[in-house]
Amino acid sequence: MNKIRKCLFPVAGYGTRFLPATKAIPKEMLPIGSKPLIQYAVEEALSCDISDMVMIISKYKGAVKAYFEPNHEIENSVRGSEKEKLLEGVNKIIDTCIFSYIEQQEMLGLGHAISCGNQLIGNEPFAVLLPDDLCHNEGYSVLEQMKEIYENNPDCCVVAIEEVPGSEVDKYGVIDGELLFDSKDTYLVKNMIEKPKLTEAPSNLAIIGRYILTADIFDALRDTNPDKNGEIQITDALMKLARQGKVIAYKFQGKRFDCGSPKGFVRAISELSKF
Repeated sequence: MNKIRKCLFPVAGYGTRFLPATKAIPKEMLPIGSKPLIQYAVEEALSCDISDMVMIISKYKGAVKAYFEPNHEIENSVRGSEKEKLLEGVNKIIDTCIFSYIEQQEMLGLGHAISCGNQLIGNEPFAVLLPDDLCHNEGYSVLEQMKEIYENNPDCCVVAIEEVPGSEVDKYGVIDGELLFDSKDTYLVKNMIEKPKLTEAPSNLAIIGRYILTADIFDALRDTNPDKNGEIQITDALMKLARQGKVIAYKFQGKRFDCGSPKGFVRAISELSKF
């Protein structure tokens, strides 16, 4: 079994739901407390001993790159003061991780963003983490929980799911599956539909922004046609593997905040902020 060594972060999007702020500030740099969303995401990857971070980025996201580089002027200005400890978390990340960047030339869907990472991921399994889905729990991180499932099923992709209200199924990829063994939270996926109407949804089990993918996904993406909006959906590519019995969905333990929306972002600040 190949060890998961790399995590891919699709962070090229414009963040239009947060306009006008995101005209100048990448959505991933919006802070919960004093930490930006992207740091929470990288820390979750680190919880799985992943230190190779692949960012799918756009030319407008220079602030993300700058955040994970040393800033000697600021570090010198706070050295010896109480504020110095505020940089400990991000400096540990800078010292521990390798960051690689690929510029996505066009915004053509999550599947396209993931396919852009093929040259850096290579022929090995990898994690995908969407920073605007902020997940919190007191035990193992969501990615750690998924990693354990993958290690027991190394030929399969693993996607994180949660139950959502029927009125919201049209915002997500939705799965239908069979419970595995005596599990109450792990499904072998039989069907997946991207943003279905309520009347067409196979369940209310929605895929959220956590994936562990095998290298097979890249061939599946190459064979996936764009949807009616010209986007390549990861759900469509995963469905090709699900037909081979190679996709597992896991109802994770913890709480998810949809920080891609202003409402979810404010809720995360209210519940998680520690200044």
